[in-house]
Amino acid sequence: MDQLIGEHTCLEQADVEWLDRLVDEWSLLSDLAFGDLILWVPDVDDNIFWAVAQVRPTTGPTSLEDDVVTEEIVYDPEHLVTEAYLSREISHTSGNRLNAGIPVDVQAVPILRGDKCIAVVEIHSNRMGTRAPGSLEDTYLEVAQILAEMARVRKFPISGDKPEPWISPRVGDGIIRVNNAGIVTFASPNALSAYRRLGLVGDLEGESLVQTTLPLLTAHRQPVEHPPKSTLEGRGARELDMESASATIRVRVLPLHDSLGPAGLLVMCRDTTELRSRERQLVTKDATIREIHHRVKNNLQTVAALLRLQARRITVPEAKDALDDAMKRVSAIAVVHEILSQAFDATLKFDDVADRLLKLVGSVATTGGKVRMVRDGSFGHIPAEVATNLSLVLTELCQNAVEHGLHKGSGEVIVRPEQAKGWLKVTVFNAGEPLPQNFSLESSTSLGLSIVNTLVQDMRGTFSLEAVANGGGTLATVQVPLI
Repeated sequence: MDQLIGEHTCLEQADVEWLDRLVDEWSLLSDLAFGDLILWVPDVDDNIFWAVAQVRPTTGPTSLEDDVVTEEIVYDPEHLVTEAYLSREISHTSGNRLNAGIPVDVQAVPILRGDKCIAVVEIHSNRMGTRAPGSLEDTYLEVAQILAEMARVRKFPISGDKPEPWISPRVGDGIIRVNNAGIVTFASPNALSAYRRLGLVGDLEGESLVQTTLPLLTAHRQPVEHPPKSTLEGRGARELDMESASATIRVRVLPLHDSLGPAGLLVMCRDTTELRSRERQLVTKDATIREIHHRVKNNLQTVAALLRLQARRITVPEAKDALDDAMKRVSAIAVVHEILSQAFDATLKFDDVADRLLKLVGSVATTGGKVRMVRDGSFGHIPAEVATNLSLVLTELCQNAVEHGLHKGSGEVIVRPEQAKGWLKVTVFNAGEPLPQNFSLESSTSLGLSIVNTLVQDMRGTFSLEAVANGGGTLATVQVPLI
């Protein structure tokens, strides 16, 4: 939409932002009017109009089978859009006109800024599929006309809370019409059903909305931004979750204004009892999973501490080294569970894990020198099911680089991660002693390399270890798919 406006009009940025807001919320007008809406903006030559946005109703059949966005009206003084643009008043067809054989009512609503018309909203209502007239349909159409007039003078959209598409109530969920005295003049069957679940025994129509609603709500409620009383009195466009002992409903309250002044309220309500129940279950499950990760982390750290204590009591170098290696592997797994316990998700930012592992390896893998562990690049987000194996692989490769490449002396180990096209490539480089000339990864008896090879195969990846040309050190490369 913004691109079309930029290409064809000279509208100011403030006008474009207003039209964006209108399009964000105009589905309400579409549903109440049982009509398709088209937003037309004037070209630099205001004898030409461009269709830049379109929406169809959810409450009735469409009257426009095809999308009209990018279409234009060119020098057509008889067109309803041109008439509304020039007159600055809402224009109507004199009777049902046929569109592809379907009788359609059309009206055009100019959007004004002062004495300037910045756009026209065209409303097409399919009369063939319109439901039989009744109090529900009459209320819809009455409010639609009020909103159309409010849109004309830029009082709609109404300032206040923006609707949230995934939870905000819509027209079909249930509406309540309230007059200026706060008395309910109409409640749709869905709205009445929602209030019944909330605990209402009597009727809504003819009663005060505030005095009827407040006694139904639970006394011990969570803190809210807007008190229920002020929200239900219509102090701005606001949304509120209302909860009783048996149900939860979400309401959106819109104050209405016609040419004579305040015209009461439109209250849309949605029964969200099951939705809130599922949300609570998900929160509980998430908290449980995080607690499990936390306890696993604590248990692994306890095991690592026991291995460290045991290693200190052993005098045989080979046994002591084996326990130290086991302690580092257990600690590497514990790091992953610690991160997951803080923010469990399907993926985790592995840079935090990698940095802790590099610090761990650098602090305990050397005895005769100073090693600098460097991460050059970002791992990005890694699937949780890959993270544990990857942490062990990174620990083993870095430890191998320190112990065999640098011979536990001073030096630098550089880890370079890179994500591309669903794959993660990690290289671990050290500038120490090169690999022996007759080295073969397949025939190696190293436990660490065997662990790396097995884990990489489990991740459906590849692993290679090679000497850098001219005795420049050793390069380990791991590539694993992430999708």
